[in-house]
Amino acid sequence: MKLPRIHFPLVPTSRAAWLIAALAPIAVVIAATAPALWLTAPAAALVLVLMVIADGLLAGKCREWMIQPPADAEVGQPVTINAFAKFSRRVSGEIEAAMEFDPRLDPTGRATLHLVADEDGDFYSGKVDVHPVRRGTAPIRRIWLRWSGPLGLGARQQSKLADKEIRIWPDLSPVRSRELQAFMRDSQTGLIARRIRGEGTQFEALSEYEPGMDRRRIDWKASARHNHLYARENESERDNQIVFAFDCGQAMCEPVDGMPRIDRAVSAALTCSYIALKGGDRVSLFGFAQRPQLMTPFISDSRAFYRLQSSAAALDYSATEPNFTLALATLTSKLKRRSLIVLFSDFTDPTAAELMVESIGRLVTKHVVLFVTIADSELETFIAEEPGDIATIARSVTADTLAHQREIVLQRLRRMGVDVIEAPWDQIGYQLIDRYLLIKNSEAIG
Repeated sequence: MKLPRIHFPLVPTSRAAWLIAALAPIAVVIAATAPALWLTAPAAALVLVLMVIADGLLAGKCREWMIQPPADAEVGQPVTINAFAKFSRRVSGEIEAAMEFDPRLDPTGRATLHLVADEDGDFYSGKVDVHPVRRGTAPIRRIWLRWSGPLGLGARQQSKLADKEIRIWPDLSPVRSRELQAFMRDSQTGLIARRIRGEGTQFEALSEYEPGMDRRRIDWKASARHNHLYARENESERDNQIVFAFDCGQAMCEPVDGMPRIDRAVSAALTCSYIALKGGDRVSLFGFAQRPQLMTPFISDSRAFYRLQSSAAALDYSATEPNFTLALATLTSKLKRRSLIVLFSDFTDPTAAELMVESIGRLVTKHVVLFVTIADSELETFIAEEPGDIATIARSVTADTLAHQREIVLQRLRRMGVDVIEAPWDQIGYQLIDRYLLIKNSEAIG
């Protein structure tokens, strides 16, 4: 026969536990020196238990309480979760709320917050900040509320299922940054749609040649007819196809400064995507690990940027090695015209990178390839360590060897015609934007 679950809402506080611990040695001394007074100890314990129960009853009843998390959050950015409660009387003791949630929200999987009263004393509220470390949907499973009596010895406690969840999206704080918004206002690919002269491949007009202009822009036939130097002005190259390809394998899921490399890459790619869409280009996302995970259609309207954000949020983490041969062959078969492919990846040794180099070599023959990797700050730290003992020396030598092998792989890619970006995670987004604009303005894509 299954017994019913008994829920007892009164619990002792930490103050009561410390008081019991302090009285225990006194009881031992009394039992050793005056055995006739042994009843004093159980009597005192009974009185203390009664005080805990009475204090818990004096704490009052909770009429209602709840937590209010936001529906959406961004990985790496703080998220504020609020808690609210109403009681039958003013609570003079401490009020605590706790919650258990998915480790995506915080590696500890739990959070505690204190509630304070408003001016009237009937409504109590508190908040806590958590820092999401992975994309996805993070449920908040269960919440607890505990409030103590006026003596701080007894407390009441309630718990219930939360039935709440937070959708964690890629980090778009660089897109909202003042620097990027100022760049968008001032750059030639700004927010105002207009015909841009001076770059690109499509002829726009002739203008008189002036000192300082690029001599390659001189139209010699027109200059011969008019007996004066004229230069060609072209319309800026637009409608290019830009593919951001993400390696979602094991190396890219390792953390860098508290967040997986793939999330750093997604944030940089979405920032550059925003620039590309404003500049009139078409953007697609491609993700792969052992097999292709995601291939979005090309987006050409900046108002559909949310579709790229939603697709990037669906990129899954994988603990396996990526299959570059299958992934890049699949990507090549889906592209019908020359495109700029921005590949985010990482590698730990030359052997693991060999297949990657071969696959990229086949890709370069048809497309413009930009390889982006996050600089390994851990290797640089090991190399810079002072050689105080044998273990430190061995670690420094190993790190230096890995860094040298890594540079060899990047040099091989450069010799194949691949443009390479290797930078710290906090600089990679801006370097990617600069390199994208440089490639676009050099007319290398179309």
